[in-house]
Amino acid sequence: MSINVKLLKAICEVPGTSGFEQRVRELVIKEVKPYVDSISIDNMGNVVTVKKGKKNKKVMVAAHMDEIGFIVKHIDDKGFLRFHTLGGFDPKTLTAQRVIVHGKKDLVGVMGSKPIHVMTAEERNKVVPIDNYFIDLGMSKKEVEKYIEIGNPVTRQRELIEMGDCVNCKSIDNRVSVFILIETLKQLKNSPYDVYGVFTVQEEVGIRGANVSALKIQPDFGFGLDTTIAFDVPDAKEHEYVTELGKGAGIKIMDSSTICDYRMVSYMKKTADKHKIKWQPEILPAGGTDTAGIQRMTAGGAISGAVSIPTRHIHQVIEMAHKQDIEACIDLLKHSLQDLDTYNWNF
Repeated sequence: MSINVKLLKAICEVPGTSGFEQRVRELVIKEVKPYVDSISIDNMGNVVTVKKGKKNKKVMVAAHMDEIGFIVKHIDDKGFLRFHTLGGFDPKTLTAQRVIVHGKKDLVGVMGSKPIHVMTAEERNKVVPIDNYFIDLGMSKKEVEKYIEIGNPVTRQRELIEMGDCVNCKSIDNRVSVFILIETLKQLKNSPYDVYGVFTVQEEVGIRGANVSALKIQPDFGFGLDTTIAFDVPDAKEHEYVTELGKGAGIKIMDSSTICDYRMVSYMKKTADKHKIKWQPEILPAGGTDTAGIQRMTAGGAISGAVSIPTRHIHQVIEMAHKQDIEACIDLLKHSLQDLDTYNWNF
């Protein structure tokens, strides 16, 4: 199997920051509609698909649609925009970037800050704080206000390209998981339990969509789908890698928001080995995923784990994932869903 790079490209490039996932949602619905038994959209904007199984239990799989981005909070007298972040940003990643401001029409802008030529010696040795950045649209205030108002979302501009055995783009986090869930729903056959494939909103600002979805669905089992750190780069120590590109699907053991059910971890490892799927264990020191919402927001809890996609340069516009790892993640999720009733889930 080889991955559908054309579809992955479309999913990664479509804009949709937290709370403004409309365009991603439209794409998702179009792609999955022929392959599921029902689709609904809840009040927050989560896309909830259902693929019926044979037995009376429910499995929730969550992949968040939102990407990190910004929201316009001020337009100054010269037409420059000030913004608030939506999601976690390392300030140094903003330098020299193009963005798209989504108002009455989409306008391309650039992230601006103080030029090095007029910085003091002290300023040159410091990372520019986020508050010191602004968006330059190349227009006067009068022109800007024809199209843009306070509250408009802003996304980063970067196309997906193939680099060796990898794909590289903005928003691999978490659009690669949206892609994996779509492809899994297309391939999934004979699931023992009802599979709720949920494309969630507002994960980057606090796992909000997954929380309300799990409250509604009340699943017995759960799988989160999200990227994880691959820090297999020069000067990194082996214990800092978390995962490595090309070493297979990540099976989450824990992150800062979830300790995965040890039964689920064991089951996923055995499933991967049974189906000859390449995998690697993942312990993420900081950062959480929708797995936490699935696990906790269910009466009595859901037996939960996660498929993690190794990703370099995360929360930048040059995020990179290995195509073979993506394939392995699709295979692991598919078989984990199909074999779920074959495991002894007793304590």
